[in-house]
Amino acid sequence: MSFENYDPYFPDQPVVDQYLPVWGNLPSYRSKPAFIWAEDGSSGSPKCTSLTYEGLNHSVHSLSSQLVLSFQRGDMVVILCSPGLELVEILFGCQRAGLVGVPIIPPNPTFSNDNHHHLTRVLSQTRPKVAIADRGYIEKVQEYIKLSHRENPLANLLRNLVWMSMESLGEKNVSSDKSLHSSYQGCKPDEVYLIQYTSGATGIPKPVLVTAGAAAHNVRVARKSYDLHPNSIITSWLPQYHDCGLMFLLLTIVSGATCVLTSPNAFINRPRLWLELITKFKATCTPVPSFTLPLVVKRGQASDKQRLPVNLSTMKNLIIINEPIYHEAIKQFVEVFTPFGLKPSAISPSYGLAENCTFVSTAWRSRLQEVDFPIHKKLLPSARLRYNEEDDDEDEQINIYIVNEETNELVEDGFEGEIWIASSPSNATGYLHHPSLTQEIFHSRLKGSFTHQHFIRTGDRGIIEGAERFLFVTGRCSDIIKHEKGFETHAHYLETTAYESCMRFLRGGCIAAFDVDGSMTVIVAEMQKCGEEEEGILRRICEGIRGFVMKEEGIHVGLIALVKSGSIPKTTSGKIQRWLAKDRFLRGKMDVVMQMKFSEEDNSFKKSLGQNPMIDQSENRKKFLYSTL
Repeated sequence: MSFENYDPYFPDQPVVDQYLPVWGNLPSYRSKPAFIWAEDGSSGSPKCTSLTYEGLNHSVHSLSSQLVLSFQRGDMVVILCSPGLELVEILFGCQRAGLVGVPIIPPNPTFSNDNHHHLTRVLSQTRPKVAIADRGYIEKVQEYIKLSHRENPLANLLRNLVWMSMESLGEKNVSSDKSLHSSYQGCKPDEVYLIQYTSGATGIPKPVLVTAGAAAHNVRVARKSYDLHPNSIITSWLPQYHDCGLMFLLLTIVSGATCVLTSPNAFINRPRLWLELITKFKATCTPVPSFTLPLVVKRGQASDKQRLPVNLSTMKNLIIINEPIYHEAIKQFVEVFTPFGLKPSAISPSYGLAENCTFVSTAWRSRLQEVDFPIHKKLLPSARLRYNEEDDDEDEQINIYIVNEETNELVEDGFEGEIWIASSPSNATGYLHHPSLTQEIFHSRLKGSFTHQHFIRTGDRGIIEGAERFLFVTGRCSDIIKHEKGFETHAHYLETTAYESCMRFLRGGCIAAFDVDGSMTVIVAEMQKCGEEEEGILRRICEGIRGFVMKEEGIHVGLIALVKSGSIPKTTSGKIQRWLAKDRFLRGKMDVVMQMKFSEEDNSFKKSLGQNPMIDQSENRKKFLYSTL
């Protein structure tokens, strides 16, 4: 079926859910798949189920009709569903019912692996009336509650919830009637429809208030930026609960496109699945974190002749998220997959954050297909800023500025500073129950000009370079390591160099660099799962890291620790949580294989196989204030 004559900018709706009745009632769209769920089958071929636009609109109506009977408008609903088509239905069903969805990745319901802290935080902050989950999950939660003591805080929070299973909501199917076409009673544009938690890359995850209108505006801007339309086929394995994974659910609907979904675990277990889905469905767009590309180069098995031959020739937007974006990793991926049809022009580095719903900008532009991206200190740009007033519609523009974070003054192009986002319809409204933090982050003002305008402080560092004003996201303000004479280093450069010093033994993307008390630079690196190594080998690895970092970056590393695989904490999208890695390391909560302390005066060192006696114990006693949350 062809949709080439369809105008993708008509009809615009005030909230995303209102696009569903439009598509569901158009004869040519009723049977078109809105979402396809792919399970990685044991036979090596994905097993797929689909949800049409008509079917999605009907199921959302049925779910919302049941929810409004039991709950009041604005009630919060914590969504603990497994990834899949049912989760998509629940997300839209809550919006149509006028409820506030709080989707989070469901922790193991036994809560025995110290994995429940985020759930406890969410329940304490949002105070939801109801929890929606799989029936089997609810049974295990009820068993946990039954066996818990009355003093158990998590059990008490869970006990106060009304639990509803996805299966029971699906069984009570409401037949189609006139109410399907009646006036819209769901979330209004200025009403909060979603609590979206930040990733936790720089501190404890924060609850961001997202209105239905802001989300709709944000995905319309993204739709135009990526040139998406009803002929677009999207593939995504990203978590569907927040940020880019959630945004692409909405983006699919406003574009009238089709989105092929699978779970993050399925991708991690077999990265080739991502390539197979692109090939099988002739996908034109896919969003992936930056760590995906080297992982697929290493484990993607693109040339496996026993499986579906890989063909990436249909790909127009390979969207790279998670700054910083290293040129070398992109270059290597393109070189490996160009023989499989990948066009270098498909690479779409992009930038976003939860406080702006998700999307901010992209360096990709259809009119710049023949232009190579510039490089700044090994990085590719994440956005291209408007330099001509006629470039974009003002209503569809999200403006970016670089600011001196200490003086709140604009800095000139070519100088690094904090990235600020100008107020726009895409802005979230703030953090739940934290007015002072909301004021600080969402309502900042520039000194000098633009004094009337509010800005979002992103906490990211960036620099604008070149006549076309490309934005390079260079790192995070909180992760900067400061040295003598005002010299600063972004932690990721040290981590990348450390990995390159010994790729045979270290895990890429699993290294954290930070400073201790402003006087010592520390690198903590995960070892690959390669068995017990001799002390001499471990010592040479540490010395190699120290020497290579000094050679390449000119930085003296005071302490290097090698830890077991899985020790470095990460967000769900693969970002290193340096603040948490530092906390755990200083408290002796990491499984250290070896650590060495180096003197700056000479090449002497000390080593330890246990706790951290080289670190001033006063540092261990400090309480780290990650945020006001």
